[in-house]
Amino acid sequence: MEYIVSDRVSTLKPSAIREIFKYAADPTVVSLSAGNPAPEAFPTEAIADISDRILRENPIAALQYGFTEGYPPLREAVGDFMKNEYNVGRDFDDLIITSGAQQVMDLLTKSMVNEGDTVICEAPSFIGSLNSFRSYNARLCGIPLESDGMNLEALENALRNEKNVRFIYMISNFQNPSGVTTSLEKRRAIYELAKKYGVLILEDNPYGELRISGENVPPVKSFDEDGIVVYAGSFSKILSPGMRLGYVIAPKPVVQKMVVCKQGEDVHTNVWAQMVAHKFMTEYDFKGHLEKLREIYKKKASFCMELLDKYLVPNKISYQKIEGGLFIWCRLPDGVDMPDFCKQAVLRKVCVVPGNAFLTDESEQCSSFRINFSTPTDEQLEKGIRILGELAKEIL
Repeated sequence: MEYIVSDRVSTLKPSAIREIFKYAADPTVVSLSAGNPAPEAFPTEAIADISDRILRENPIAALQYGFTEGYPPLREAVGDFMKNEYNVGRDFDDLIITSGAQQVMDLLTKSMVNEGDTVICEAPSFIGSLNSFRSYNARLCGIPLESDGMNLEALENALRNEKNVRFIYMISNFQNPSGVTTSLEKRRAIYELAKKYGVLILEDNPYGELRISGENVPPVKSFDEDGIVVYAGSFSKILSPGMRLGYVIAPKPVVQKMVVCKQGEDVHTNVWAQMVAHKFMTEYDFKGHLEKLREIYKKKASFCMELLDKYLVPNKISYQKIEGGLFIWCRLPDGVDMPDFCKQAVLRKVCVVPGNAFLTDESEQCSSFRINFSTPTDEQLEKGIRILGELAKEIL
């Protein structure tokens, strides 16, 4: 039988990162390619204790159907936290719980984007979001990313000249893959440009709680007085990615359409996971847990950058120091074949992610690759980066 797929997905390719995971599953391979939280970051005892109490004291509530909008106590807890800590949420906003932040990208695109409409993205950007946009046949327009955020001139040119721009997608803190944090000045400028041209901003912030140095920068959503910012948050990096919990704070008319779309996708988000997250936020030392995570990642990131300075920088591979998140973006010298470098690294049992996987047009030239420091042990991290340095020395 010939299987004919829809036009919408005919050009989609498997995630390069997920494909690399197949190699990384080999226990002899050092994987610097994943984006998983550190094993020691999971509050496993608390989750086990909370789950035990829920299933003994209130099992039917956890196992029964729930509300599409989310478990009401968790919605309230998240809303209070975001308002009190970051001034996010206005009277014209609503909040729903999603099946991971990835679902926010999907629901917003499904709700707001027609085939051929334009979505403006940072270049590079997170491949999972890019594929969500592509799956609805959106036209992707990449804006070069500078050390403090998108190039504003290029952004305004795109807003002025691209047809039917529906929203600007940005990862405001410790961007994946580049590690860049958009400055407050640029956040305000991007907001004003979106307002001027009448488009939404989709602010994705899965790593915001993982700041290890520097000062917090207010979310774009915190100064949204015009109802133009859709904020995506996640529990994946601060509690558990396997629980698949995210949330969106956005103007009520937008949320209402996202709810209808969610009903057709998964009916509602996992109720047990929502109940666990609510109790963890309200009955445990949630802020203390976040501080513990920052300590874990500060140590791992600092060690990783020391290794990069020791093994890669002397061999002309550069990188931008990060203030948080889980990723570091490394740049090869001009003239070095980046895809071949990544392939040679795999043959030496080290996995990194080639940079073109994060571009709106994967055929564009790219000299960068992404590494992750949260998943490997210190020993694996040193071994992997040392091998990358040796490979760079041979090539050069």
